[in-house]
Amino acid sequence: MNQSKPIVSLAKSWLWVIPAIIGGGITVLTLFVLPPDRVIDGLVEFIFKITPLVTAVFAIALFPKKGNWLGALLVLGFIFYMGYIDSAYFIQIGNLIDAAIADTYQQQFPTFYTFHIFVNSFTILLAIFAYRLGGANAARVIKVGLSSILIMISGLNDLSMWVMYPWPEGERPFVFHWASHVAVFIGREPNLYHMLAFLGVHLLLIGIIFWLPLEKWIDQQKVRWQLNQPSTPVAELTQ
Repeated sequence: MNQSKPIVSLAKSWLWVIPAIIGGGITVLTLFVLPPDRVIDGLVEFIFKITPLVTAVFAIALFPKKGNWLGALLVLGFIFYMGYIDSAYFIQIGNLIDAAIADTYQQQFPTFYTFHIFVNSFTILLAIFAYRLGGANAARVIKVGLSSILIMISGLNDLSMWVMYPWPEGERPFVFHWASHVAVFIGREPNLYHMLAFLGVHLLLIGIIFWLPLEKWIDQQKVRWQLNQPSTPVAELTQ
């Protein structure tokens, strides 16, 4: 009898906790400890702010998808959204309007923007979590999750705002001075051409992610790892 099997099974069931704690800790720091800041000043700050999303994707990919109770976790996500995020978002908008009236808009906007990013991130991750509970394997969750992050930081929303916003006198700015996350990579405030190229690169990266045989690589690592375990049943190698 393989004495290590229960320990291995327990480790596999709770491995997702490690990235979840890392991502959750950084999220708490960003929302409640560090001063809100809309501008990204360097690559280190960019990596720090994107880390919770990446760790959350891997936590979801490792999360066990067996058990009749798991659907309740998704419902809890909906409850959290409607019970907290929905109301908090309205409060943030109200605070922003009050700040505009009081001519303190610039001081209030970073707080609103930080919460706005949190809402976007939560919405994306909840969808990925539902995908995982629906039966998606770890490789597919990682592909969809990383692709979602790339879309989030691709500048697509900056370009759509550029198109949709009613700019004064109908003149759209050529320079996207607010897109600091793009400036980090090109070393200057991006213009329209930079933004289009930045979006194109991210779409290309998404294509590469879906092209990579990640499922095959993960399956190969599982087989190699299981072959090193004593008394591993042959049937388990193909699961």
